[in-house]
Amino acid sequence: MADKLIITSALTGAITIPTQTPHLPFTPEHLIADAIACGQAGAAAVHVHARDPLNGRPLSDPDLFEPILKGIKAGSNVVVGVTTGGGMGMSPQDRLRVIPRYRPELASFNLGSINFSIHPVARRYKAEDYKYDWEQSYAEGTKDFIFRNTFGDMETYAGTFAENNVRPEFEAYDVGHLYNLRFMMKSGIVKPPFWIQFVLGVLGGLAANVEDLIVMKQTADRLFGTENYRWSVIGVGYPNEINLATMAIMMGGHVRVGLEDNIFIGKGKLCTNAQLVEKVVRIAREFDRDIAAPEDMRQMLGLKGAGAVGF
Repeated sequence: MADKLIITSALTGAITIPTQTPHLPFTPEHLIADAIACGQAGAAAVHVHARDPLNGRPLSDPDLFEPILKGIKAGSNVVVGVTTGGGMGMSPQDRLRVIPRYRPELASFNLGSINFSIHPVARRYKAEDYKYDWEQSYAEGTKDFIFRNTFGDMETYAGTFAENNVRPEFEAYDVGHLYNLRFMMKSGIVKPPFWIQFVLGVLGGLAANVEDLIVMKQTADRLFGTENYRWSVIGVGYPNEINLATMAIMMGGHVRVGLEDNIFIGKGKLCTNAQLVEKVVRIAREFDRDIAAPEDMRQMLGLKGAGAVGF
């Protein structure tokens, strides 16, 4: 029997720009409301980035997380995962500051440096179409952006996560990232069992298709053994997110959806985070896959619990 299905909602991220959808949350109030709605819809976890509450620009200031994290915790039992990916222009040190500050149950841990670009998005809009003045240059600037995660960075991250009893959510954008994780495991830097996200569809990483998902799954099986990890899939864009979510449900994996990765629920149909969660729940029920509650997820991944966080 497959595990109960863990659904994570990635609420806002750092790559979707407000011009793309009016549903993108970036104020604390909107992020909190979306997180609570996603938990009610069936998400066991939410993945949190912070943005300027006035214009939605991704920022690294750890102070911005405080009202968001406290508000979600007060209104929902969902597992709150915090990003260490940040956004363009943030150093690895900037991105890491949230870990000792808030000591979350779970946080993203990126497994290698890649080109990470959304510059084709900028071609879809004229200058006068942008809602905020930062968006066009931000999107165009990703064409020359290298998302830095060196071995030195990752070793520092691993130590900081361990010191604060934070469970890593390992983000693998390519097959080589799984080998990076194996190297760190063999070196004693990290220890299994692992929680791994296969991130497919970012320009600069593997494509969001079934073939590459199977390659990632088979490689992880060979490198770690099926008993030493659980996996979830992120499909960037539409219909990739829904297609790969369906495959993960069938294959015994887990699913991340949300406006960080995809803004559509149907062809040309914008949606909210909660509507994406609801769609995955409907698909899972068609396959008789039970949905994990937050406490199920905590037990499955060995998380420390909401009472042990720093917010």
